[in-house]
Amino acid sequence: MQTYKVDITEANAREQLIDESFKRPVLVDFWADWCGPCKSLMPILEKLAEEYAGDFLLAKVNADEMGMIAAQFGVRSLPTVMIIKDGRPIDGFVGAQPETEVRKLLDKYLPKPWDKQLAQGHDLLEAGDASAALAPLKEAYESSNQRADIACALADAYIQLNRIPEAQAVLDKIRLADQGHEYELVKAKLELAQNAQKAPEIQALEEQLAADPENGDVKFQLAVQYSQHGYHRDALELLHQLLQKNLNARDGEVRKIYTDVIAVLGKKDPLAVEYQRKLYSLLY
Repeated sequence: MQTYKVDITEANAREQLIDESFKRPVLVDFWADWCGPCKSLMPILEKLAEEYAGDFLLAKVNADEMGMIAAQFGVRSLPTVMIIKDGRPIDGFVGAQPETEVRKLLDKYLPKPWDKQLAQGHDLLEAGDASAALAPLKEAYESSNQRADIACALADAYIQLNRIPEAQAVLDKIRLADQGHEYELVKAKLELAQNAQKAPEIQALEEQLAADPENGDVKFQLAVQYSQHGYHRDALELLHQLLQKNLNARDGEVRKIYTDVIAVLGKKDPLAVEYQRKLYSLLY
């Protein structure tokens, strides 16, 4: 668990003010006992340090006791607040400020919620768990207004889950100006996946269904093959079509496979949520 705040001494100054700033922003509060505005500002800073739960370190410097450190940072009046990042001061203010202004300062340098979700998604993708990565990446994608790097990670997750149309849809929305190296890598993965030959049994059933689109038996067999080969959206769509005509199709077997596919996806998976709602709409 990360420390939220620390009192600076000569012994820990370099470690906490400089070294730590390469890991996360350090908010330095220069204060003194005799300074009235310092006493009104410090509770605000401490409250925010607790609220942000380690996203930044609040480093408190008693300017009377640590005069040399205050002088090194050019402090001339109290309170003085600085943000240190990558070893150097990059922003700050002098004098007491309301909480809203302190928040504005912090928001410029602290990671957004979607940055954390993106990092979580990347970790899960690297661990080979694309299914678990999908939920945080989808949420990050929507919350960030479809930021390009998050879109690439989401498309990558879809590709790993063999959900090719959804990966294509995400990549298609990335603006030309944002189509950098990461986009090209994911696009190449998508093209390989698109070119991969489907199992012969799937191809045969697809041809049969194309020739006879209303054949329920072929739809069911193809849906089963789709589910076994990871084409979850395709499987659910065909099963949903069968359930629209008869909720108890094939003595309940269609509905069972439908719910089994949703269970495999996991309750938080956006595709599972989408088709769970479709099932509810049929039931109620």
